[in-house]
Amino acid sequence: LHAHDSSSDSDHDDKDSSVKAKIFRLFGREKPVHKVFGGGKPADIFLWRNKKESGQVLGSVTAIYVLFELIGYHVLTLICHSLILVLAVLFLWSNASSFINKSPPNIPKVHIPEDTVKNIASAIRSEINHGLAILRDIASGRDLKKFLVVIAGLWILSILGSSCNFLTLFYILFVLLFTVPVLYEKYDDKVDAYAEKALHEIKKQYAVFDAKVLSKIPKGLTKDKKKA
Repeated sequence: LHAHDSSSDSDHDDKDSSVKAKIFRLFGREKPVHKVFGGGKPADIFLWRNKKESGQVLGSVTAIYVLFELIGYHVLTLICHSLILVLAVLFLWSNASSFINKSPPNIPKVHIPEDTVKNIASAIRSEINHGLAILRDIASGRDLKKFLVVIAGLWILSILGSSCNFLTLFYILFVLLFTVPVLYEKYDDKVDAYAEKALHEIKKQYAVFDAKVLSKIPKGLTKDKKKA
């Protein structure tokens, strides 16, 4: 009986795992949303694990956006005014410390490590090379579906760029980064179900488009030359 129970339990577990494996996940993810974002401090902030820290980050970025975009403050002006204020306070504090019998401010030595700069530069170089390789692969005509997706994405970005400036676009993306993932994590089952239906419909429409249009496009003169 025990052997039969253990075998039935294992069969039940296999069925559960197979059912879970068949569940459609958006972008083909196999990990929780928190793990997709790296599972560290940034993931905690984006997914509002600590509401105070997440609110502070979002509030700070919102204040910067309002300062630059709505009030019309400039980056160089803000940097200069901030440095003037900090240097003036530290200078007066250092000179007045002997009169008020208090210790002068402890100004730490700040330097950027060479290894950190090299690691950042290497990571940026690697990402740029990866992006260039993707663009080269798309331009070579190997994957029509990827080509159409990239062209559509660039076209949408061009429309957004003509309607709003870079700072506004960056702020919109930042707000979406703080809202969409946490909402998706909360309602992922419903979103995945709708996404599966939408993806199925897109594939069906693409098959019709391929049969009526893409299949009738000449493939080039290479095949004609081979036949000759």
